[in-house]
Amino acid sequence: MIKVVVKIVLFAAICLGGILPANAQLVKRRKLSVKEQLSLERQRTDSLSALIEEYRIREGELQEALQKKQEAEKYQPKPLFTVNYTPEHADSLAEQLKVEQVNKAFQNFFEEYVCEPQTLVSDTALDSLYTSRLNKLVSPIHLPYNELVRSYIKRYTDSSGLMKRVLSLAQYYFPMIEQELLNAGLPVELRTMAIIESALQATAVSRVGASGLWQFMPVTARAYGLEVNSMVDERFDPAKSTVAACKYMRDLYNMYDDWSLAIAAYNCGPGNVNKALARTGGNPKSFWDVYWHLPRETRGYVPAFIAASYAYAYHEAHNITYSEPPMPIAVDTIQVTRLLHLEQVSSTIDVTTDALKLLNPQYKLDVIPATNKQYTLVLPTNRITEYISHQDSIFAKDSTYLKEYLNPTAVQKKIAETTTTYRVKKGDTLGAIARRYGVTTKQLMTWNNLKSANRLSIGQRLQIRKR
Repeated sequence: MIKVVVKIVLFAAICLGGILPANAQLVKRRKLSVKEQLSLERQRTDSLSALIEEYRIREGELQEALQKKQEAEKYQPKPLFTVNYTPEHADSLAEQLKVEQVNKAFQNFFEEYVCEPQTLVSDTALDSLYTSRLNKLVSPIHLPYNELVRSYIKRYTDSSGLMKRVLSLAQYYFPMIEQELLNAGLPVELRTMAIIESALQATAVSRVGASGLWQFMPVTARAYGLEVNSMVDERFDPAKSTVAACKYMRDLYNMYDDWSLAIAAYNCGPGNVNKALARTGGNPKSFWDVYWHLPRETRGYVPAFIAASYAYAYHEAHNITYSEPPMPIAVDTIQVTRLLHLEQVSSTIDVTTDALKLLNPQYKLDVIPATNKQYTLVLPTNRITEYISHQDSIFAKDSTYLKEYLNPTAVQKKIAETTTTYRVKKGDTLGAIARRYGVTTKQLMTWNNLKSANRLSIGQRLQIRKR
């Protein structure tokens, strides 16, 4: 403050020095008396004092205003981010936010269960521990414990890597599944159904033809609004098939008013459950009352559901770790209103065809057949703006990528070339079949939901894809 005042005084002195000599010239014609000189000096001093005082007042006012501003800013909310960014930057921020939200929600579920290390020396201790943990999973769906459930818990928590793969995929699929369950007013614990149906493999196909996350047969899928034809199979669409599964599970629950029976009916159909109820006699009220009258596969279905629920909740207690999912977690959708090949997109913007197939498995020939209605294209969130800005360039590639698909005859030929069915004969091995069709044993196991490469049955049908 003193330095500022000194500078002001010097500046004032220079200014006055430029003015006073002019007055002095007026009196230079005659010699000034001592009295007049003293009067002139007094005027000079008064002027400097007045100027200094004025600047002191101004400096004080500025300091006071600055202090008030700083005090006011303490109570003003600071902006979280500025708006000086490009649309691409906005997409990137949206992607980052989505990933953080999903990761936080995914972790919070498991952090609710603090599992201390324990040394278990007997089955009795193990049974007590499993029972205690299941009792803590309070749910509208009853999760009882018994020896059968224990056998499935061991299966889901062993070293096979199943739950590791499931947990990885759950980061992508479970937020969407949970949202649809909540929208339908169903218990979120039913998400575990997708684990025991498909191990969260959106392209899973059973040996009898049930397909997708929720393993719909074609008739049931169409009954619940899913499109199944040569170009599109919405059983493989994670979002739409989940909506259909929620409707189906709601109908089954309304039929039985018991979740264990509804879950069993999802596996074997309400007809088989109704026959089991009739054969039991009395007044059966749950899955356990009709257990011995159900198909053999269904007897293990509800225990598997309980065990998978346990393994999902308590995976950390069994040292099960997981990695990032193979697809981007943050995604968004574009509505497509004209014929489009996925490679038109991947060849134009920064996203691979493999990523597009993972996100859009319902398009059997990698073609979105949007001629009479619109279809959904799922993209990574950070590529939405890029797609929109390059849309004209994408659709300009029709003649390059859609030539063979614009002819209906060519489409049918392509379908025949893409998928075939092989009936297993005596002496066949999975490796020999794979070599015959130029695919891998692992692909055959994935396409047909086979758990072992050494278990084939004569007459068994194998789906073989060539993509």
